[in-house]
Amino acid sequence: MEQAPRRLVIAVRADPVICGHSGEARNLAEVALTRGFTDVRLLTWPIDALEAAGLPLKPLDRLLPYSDGITVERPGPVGDYRVPDGRHLAGLTGRLVELLAEPIPTVCLSMYLVPHMNVIIDGVNAARAAGFAPDVHTIAKAVGSDVTNVIKSCLRDGSFGAAIALFTTFLANDEVTAVSEYTRDEIIAAAEEVDARCGTRFAEQCRSRVTVSYPPIDTSAYLDLDDDAVDAALAARGLERDGYILFLSRVARAKGIYDLIPAYGQMRCRDDVKLVVAGTGPALEHVRAMAAEDERILFFDDVDDTEKALLMRGCAAYVLPTKPEPEFVETFGIALTEKMLAGGGPVITTITGGTGEAVGDTAIIVEPGDVVALAEAVDAAVLDMSAEERLDREKRAREHALAFDRERVFDDLFGR
Repeated sequence: MEQAPRRLVIAVRADPVICGHSGEARNLAEVALTRGFTDVRLLTWPIDALEAAGLPLKPLDRLLPYSDGITVERPGPVGDYRVPDGRHLAGLTGRLVELLAEPIPTVCLSMYLVPHMNVIIDGVNAARAAGFAPDVHTIAKAVGSDVTNVIKSCLRDGSFGAAIALFTTFLANDEVTAVSEYTRDEIIAAAEEVDARCGTRFAEQCRSRVTVSYPPIDTSAYLDLDDDAVDAALAARGLERDGYILFLSRVARAKGIYDLIPAYGQMRCRDDVKLVVAGTGPALEHVRAMAAEDERILFFDDVDDTEKALLMRGCAAYVLPTKPEPEFVETFGIALTEKMLAGGGPVITTITGGTGEAVGDTAIIVEPGDVVALAEAVDAAVLDMSAEERLDREKRAREHALAFDRERVFDDLFGR
């Protein structure tokens, strides 16, 4: 019997953007094909628009392909130069209307509320107003910068009108969810502040409606890594197993990179292990300049998804000393759980935002911004931790991280 058509549309900043939530979209799309969806679309931005925004991007020639049945759509802008930002939004919204005009049951998921949620809601409303009567169900997922950047910026600046518009559109979706318990709590707290100022009733709705859907991770990409592949990847970079500390993330102040560089200079273990900074981001060039005199600090700005797991597996310790900043707070920490799945040395991080949910009780924890404590924690992990303790931490960390397997997360989110 031929399978009835069913479509999933995810509006997101997709690959090649270096962002855990672009990986979320990929993983949900792949699982959707095994759960009855016959057509999956990632509705995203043209490459030149992503480049112009200054976002950290993966090497374009090494992006992992999607399975057949998944289509990445990058609609071009609509209109001319006199509508600089709205042109791309019009393209995304217009393409969604075209998809909804087809008589195919559709689920629309927006990741990052601004602007993808607006694309979904505006597209659905336009399709209905045009008389297409789409069979559509909408889900909005609030991720990190929705709360720590957009909503909090509105509250700091006194832009309560923008906050009201955001909450109104968010709650207009059929389902609303958050990437972590921390994010859900932040949404409710922000709604309470808007309510107190404006007499609205958003907090009550958020408390009763917002659920939690953790990031879906392709656990198979990090488990049972081939030892020869690990060794070959390290050799190509001039590295040896347990011969380096790994920072693999967006290179930005909020990720704690400005604490890690001076901490490495204080470590007793620096003669035994190099520091590898893998990634790109707004602070990369400045951090390169800071470390220019230290030949034991290496920078890799071209790591693809396959090599990422191999570097994680081979490191003596993975260090992500993330810290809260006005523009960003780590609302989960996907790279932490990926590292925990890959194995290798222990994770050293901070309890910032939702990182405690990501690592459970399996990581070595330091206070955000404490450079001395960070150096001491890495020294203890590299120089003093026994092989038995390392193995125990590795096993417990992997068991915790398996809870975020993409199939489990997908079924929980879409089974509601």
